[in-house]
Amino acid sequence: MPAATLLCTKTFIYRNQSVIHGRQEYNSAFGRNVKLSETSGRLGLKLKVKKSIQLGRWRPIFTTRAGDGGGGDGGVDSIIERDDKLRKLTQAILWTAEGVYVLWLFLLPYAPGDPVWAISSETVNDLVGLSLNFFFILPLLNAGGIHLIEAPVLHPMSEGLFNFVIGWTFMFAPLLFSDRKRDRFKGSLDLLWGFQMFLTNTFLIPYMAIRLNKSDSEYPPRATSQLGSIMTRGASVVGLVGGAACLLSTFWAFYGRGDGDFGSISDRWEFLLSYLSSERLAYAFIWDICLYIIFQPWLIGDNLQNIQEDKLDIVRYLRYVPVVGLVAYCLCLDLEDEN
Repeated sequence: MPAATLLCTKTFIYRNQSVIHGRQEYNSAFGRNVKLSETSGRLGLKLKVKKSIQLGRWRPIFTTRAGDGGGGDGGVDSIIERDDKLRKLTQAILWTAEGVYVLWLFLLPYAPGDPVWAISSETVNDLVGLSLNFFFILPLLNAGGIHLIEAPVLHPMSEGLFNFVIGWTFMFAPLLFSDRKRDRFKGSLDLLWGFQMFLTNTFLIPYMAIRLNKSDSEYPPRATSQLGSIMTRGASVVGLVGGAACLLSTFWAFYGRGDGDFGSISDRWEFLLSYLSSERLAYAFIWDICLYIIFQPWLIGDNLQNIQEDKLDIVRYLRYVPVVGLVAYCLCLDLEDEN
């Protein structure tokens, strides 16, 4: 920016209000009065409204037009172009990750265990048994003396890993249904989360890519589905149940079925390492955990506007902690804003 511009223009930006000495104009982007001098207009100052992710409020930012010879990084046009390139690059990385996920974990024979087209009956039986022990409901009922259905007896480390991932996935529902960019995904969020919950995490990767599309003003916002309303209004319950399931899964993996012949903690750890290196299902769970570690802070960071204002700082920092950050988001979701 030329030195003359700096000498002629004095800018004050305080929270949601922006004042530049001189003529007053109304900016409809954020509905507040902005004073803009004729001198600064001639010198090429341009107002850019940017949404503050950290504060969840509209904040005006003043930049110069591209091509004014003012130095710097080229102004608004170059910023928009750079952001667009970064968006497209991120989408390309996500779609590539989706292709690798499907090929490596489902189709190719090189990963541990059997691919989908050669899955063994033993793996199918383990998957059915793990599903029956969903959230340890049957094992806990049996332990309490209720034996309407007998829970399959599987290694507690495999049961713990399975339910840990399921519990974490369960808590993604309020986050997805309250995502500010969810309307860019034209499909059903109910089906997407259902497939993610009960089939595989492979469905979440395309969603993360599609939500980066440019917003379509011609596409009207969709009404929240019944499932979405239940999950957002009951976000605190979802967070408590999912967090408890993850905590119980960790305890169960190392101490569950103590009356069985599953050995000490070191024995169970050795089983886990062997399990991960020989079973495709367990190997896929590790992939899911790694992706969740990336997607959780990303999605929460994009939706801090949904958090109760007095809990904002807590969620902002906890979002990087696996599982804990998602529990915090569910417990601190601003239901009045969502409704």
